[in-house]
Amino acid sequence: MFVLPTYTHIVNKRLKHTYLTFDEEANLVIKSPKVSQRYIEQLLLKKSSWINKSREKILQKKGKVSNFTELYFQGQCYPLVLEEHDKKQVKLVFEEERFVLYYQAYDETLFQKHIDTFYKTKAEEIIPVLLDDWAEAMNLSYTKLSFRKTKRQWGSCSAHNALSFNSMCMKLPEDVLQYIIVHELAHIKHKHHQKSFWSCVETYMPSYKIQVKALKAYTTY
Repeated sequence: MFVLPTYTHIVNKRLKHTYLTFDEEANLVIKSPKVSQRYIEQLLLKKSSWINKSREKILQKKGKVSNFTELYFQGQCYPLVLEEHDKKQVKLVFEEERFVLYYQAYDETLFQKHIDTFYKTKAEEIIPVLLDDWAEAMNLSYTKLSFRKTKRQWGSCSAHNALSFNSMCMKLPEDVLQYIIVHELAHIKHKHHQKSFWSCVETYMPSYKIQVKALKAYTTY
């Protein structure tokens, strides 16, 4: 007997087709124009194998903050210890091969904020140095550099050559981070993902396909 998976159904009259996606918690999200319940059930039955495999891949991805027990930093997984103290200030420190988050009142939203701040601070410290080295090697220049946490992209290059990097890049091994940097710098010259773009990436990073594969194992969440 087939049991329907739990899902969130978002109806959008402007859509012409039905789309199946997952949120950061690997929950199924269906986006569609107005359709019948029977149509949804038949679609879920037809896509059941794909749904299960896709959800499993998401759940197995590295770098996800799960129950605040571990954190990834530069490709390594370290334990995250929550330690109660008397001070009101929440503080996250990285010491002796582990993260320690000191707190007075348990607040997961506040914990996440401090984790995000740690990654952004490290991104601002580490990425500019690597970026400038690669920009010089590739004989390319960018107009602006910014950092922010996003759910989908590791990096971006605007039409005016302003570069932005996801602060969650600090979860990644350095060789994978360098691939992202080369990828975005290549967009200064090629505003697309056609053959000439990938040839440019390969010129400066011949092993880029290995890094692409490694990157797929991580999540931005």
